[in-house]
Amino acid sequence: MFDTIAQASKKTGISIHTLRYYDREGLLPFIEHSANGSRLFRESDYEWIAVLQCLKNTGMPLKQIKTYMDWCMQGDTTLEKRLSLFQSQKIVIEHQLKELKTYQNIVEYKIKYLKGRIDGTEEKGICQF
Repeated sequence: MFDTIAQASKKTGISIHTLRYYDREGLLPFIEHSANGSRLFRESDYEWIAVLQCLKNTGMPLKQIKTYMDWCMQGDTTLEKRLSLFQSQKIVIEHQLKELKTYQNIVEYKIKYLKGRIDGTEEKGICQF
């Protein structure tokens, strides 16, 4: 049973245009095509798409994701390369989380400060933004 690109778009939240782009760029090498060229998505394809989105959304360039997809298509001879790629990406994600925690602390401080200013429990500071 196959899904159309419209169904795949709805299931993944990725636009049809973007799915077509990913396919053209070789990021979806597993996607089958009908005789008339329509893309056909199997349930197992969604796991691949989820990994692609994970890597993309954590800052990996599409060129590097393409390399990863190529390695996957080459089979087990690339297992060590793929492991190294994910270990590197884990470090990137850990850095992003640390940055986000810093930003969260700033936002929480500003919320506390502004609430205090509104209810009169906080004195006016030098920085009023």
